[in-house]
Amino acid sequence: MRSVAGQVFVLQVVIVLLLVVAAGVELVLQSRRDITREAANRSLAVAQAFANSPGIIEALSTPEPTVVLQPRAEAARVTSGVDFIVVMNTEGIRYTHPMPDRIGKKFVGTIAPALAGNTVIESVNGTIGPLVQATVPVKETDGSVVGIVSAGVRKAKIADTADQQLPLLLATAAGALALATAGTALVGRRLRRQTRGLGPAEMTRMYEHHDAVLHAVREGVLILDGSGTILLANDEARRLLPLPADTEGRKVAALGLDRPLTDLLISGETVTDRVVSAGERLLAVNVRATDIHGGPPGRVVTLRDSTELQALSGRAELAGRRLKLLYDASGRIGTSLDVARTAQELADSAVPVFADFVTVDLAEPVLRGDEPGGTPSVMFRAGHSGVRPDSPFIPVGEPVPLVPDTPRARAMASGDAVLEPDLTAAFAAWQQYHPDRATGVQEYGVHALLTVPLQARGVVLGMASFWRSDRPEPFDEDDRSVAEELVARAALCIDNARRYTREHAMAVTLQHSLLPGGLPDQSALDLAYRYLPAQSGVGGDWFDVIPLSGARVALVVGDVVGHGLHAAATMGRLRTAVHNFSALDLAPDELLTHLDDVVSRIDQEETAGGMEGAIIGATCLYAIYDPVSRRCRLARAGHLPAVLVHPDGTVEIPDTPVGPPLGLRGMPFTTAELEVPEGAQLVLYTDGLVEARTRDIDIGLDLLRAALSHADRSPEETCRAVLEELLPHRPEDDVALLVARTRALPADRVAEWVVPPDPAAVAESRAAATAQLRRWDLELLEPGTELVLSELVTNAIRHAAGPIRVRLLFDRSLICEVSDGSSTSPRLRQASSTDEGGRGLFLVAQIAERWGTRYTDTGKVIWAEQNLP
Repeated sequence: MRSVAGQVFVLQVVIVLLLVVAAGVELVLQSRRDITREAANRSLAVAQAFANSPGIIEALSTPEPTVVLQPRAEAARVTSGVDFIVVMNTEGIRYTHPMPDRIGKKFVGTIAPALAGNTVIESVNGTIGPLVQATVPVKETDGSVVGIVSAGVRKAKIADTADQQLPLLLATAAGALALATAGTALVGRRLRRQTRGLGPAEMTRMYEHHDAVLHAVREGVLILDGSGTILLANDEARRLLPLPADTEGRKVAALGLDRPLTDLLISGETVTDRVVSAGERLLAVNVRATDIHGGPPGRVVTLRDSTELQALSGRAELAGRRLKLLYDASGRIGTSLDVARTAQELADSAVPVFADFVTVDLAEPVLRGDEPGGTPSVMFRAGHSGVRPDSPFIPVGEPVPLVPDTPRARAMASGDAVLEPDLTAAFAAWQQYHPDRATGVQEYGVHALLTVPLQARGVVLGMASFWRSDRPEPFDEDDRSVAEELVARAALCIDNARRYTREHAMAVTLQHSLLPGGLPDQSALDLAYRYLPAQSGVGGDWFDVIPLSGARVALVVGDVVGHGLHAAATMGRLRTAVHNFSALDLAPDELLTHLDDVVSRIDQEETAGGMEGAIIGATCLYAIYDPVSRRCRLARAGHLPAVLVHPDGTVEIPDTPVGPPLGLRGMPFTTAELEVPEGAQLVLYTDGLVEARTRDIDIGLDLLRAALSHADRSPEETCRAVLEELLPHRPEDDVALLVARTRALPADRVAEWVVPPDPAAVAESRAAATAQLRRWDLELLEPGTELVLSELVTNAIRHAAGPIRVRLLFDRSLICEVSDGSSTSPRLRQASSTDEGGRGLFLVAQIAERWGTRYTDTGKVIWAEQNLP
């Protein structure tokens, strides 16, 4: 209570108590005056209201007024809040009363004025205690008094109402005391905050400690007010700046400090460890405002001498930048297996962090994927990067001679990096070989060179050269170490890319050697094709066009699962198998069945040889087009369907049965037959054309339909349009595309007749054939044709069943066909000198260019082809 806050609290309590006592006295006096007035007013109002209420006069005239009036009086009493409502006759006998035992007795009070038609207000001691009552007459319409109504309120009840104000008074007093207490607490808190809760002794001790720390700490401290006036400067601040003895109270701008430091101190800027020069020192300056937490406006400045630390941090920062250079380069170099791109990535990674210009030169065999032999005299520029686009160096793609007696030549000869801080002697040597380039480089300001051989696995692949022009400092030994590390990493990436290039070239060469080198001569189809290897290398897609007997042509498209040399080799084996099976003139479903067996055997052989998972399977579509009947028979093993483009531009994907992929073995294949109009286009393709990671196959098929809807294009134009529409970039998978426009063999180049099963019909067949050859102007083929037909027709009559038919086709060759209903094929054999027969087919083989047998649904056809004269 001896504190300022306690004294203020006592004063506030006394004032509140005095105010409460005065208010209480005033409340008592005022309540006494108001009790009588309030009771009279309330009683008079209720009495008059009840006396004038409807039906009261009629109730007074009834034989039993109490029965009617008592309930009404009690209801009105309860509603109005008075203590009684009494209705009486003109003699003062009560009809109503709150206490039923008082009904019928004499009214206590004055009624004479009421009988005279006046109102009476009086204080009496009634049957329910001291009260104030009002008595009023009940008048008829003519003014005569027929009854009296009296209403009253006990004085105690009005006093109770007045007493209800006493809690409000006490609550107000309590609120005032609470406010006084809160105010005292706030005052005490304010005092404690200003003194930090310390008493005089504690504050004295704190000042002593504060003074000792300011003068002993090895960090300069300045305290400035909001106007830039120095309020305090410790000993270390005076030593570092230096400051005069009368520093306190002076403006910062008047102290004569270095301009950068002065500008910083008067700017009001908040800084952290900003290095500023102050004479020969480098000071780390920190500035903080003093009014952040409600303090006075101003700033606190701390100064730390960082001259030696700055030199160390500069070297550490340089080392950090070099490490970051190597780290970033490891992620940027070798992102692809392309030699030239890797060389360019090496050049880009060192500019401008390490050098102003970088050139990367590689031996010519490296660019082809081969390993260089010996020291090359000429290299080719594979990478170049610089801080400016107008570089004076030899551009990418041009040869770069290795000039003797230059740093680059010495580095190539020794295999070690060469650091050349002065290029004067080198410019003199370069002038003899490239005077324009040497002069341009010299005039460009290039003054320092660090050249490092690109070595990997003991082989020098090329040379990386780092040049400086804008930076005045030359390369040092630390730069040599960084360059050697950077080039060593890049050399491994370039060598990996070189090896990949060589292997990829070998695989591509193998694959192209296994694919058709060109399209065979035939008259049934106008053909065009495209083959695109995948980004990741060669694969197992293939296509083929195989001429068959009877002017027919087989179209083949297939896809071996997987990529690489194994897939390409497997594709070659399957392509060879298809050629062999095609020579047997098998139906498409039979050929795929045999091919399925081949794939299964290959898989078994490779699994037995330890090549697990080397082949999963393959898909294939095999189609045979006949230009005579204009029909196409096809079957597919897990392959996408062919597309038929009609001459009017209608694009159709025929609903052809699909069999399982090759290699599952035992599952049947089905041959479908289509009628193809002349001039239509058959389009065969592999899944790489229409399917991709980012595109669903249905979308790809829709795009293919749209690209094929122009029927007026040639097959070559169709191939070009399809690839431009579906493959704007290099495909992710192999793509094989084969487009064939159909032709029909004219009817006047086909001759056909039926041969009776009579030996005499042989001569008739010879005569019919001779007549037809003369119409075709092929008289030179008459002897051979007569002999061939004689032998084939004679064999059919003797050894086969009918019907026997002969067909001559005039195409690129003359084709003779004899068909019968037997499935037995004749066999070529060598007859001995004593045999009288058996030489027929031998003679046919000698005369014809090719001959053979193909089977049909009703029998077989023996055919022979003769070259046209």
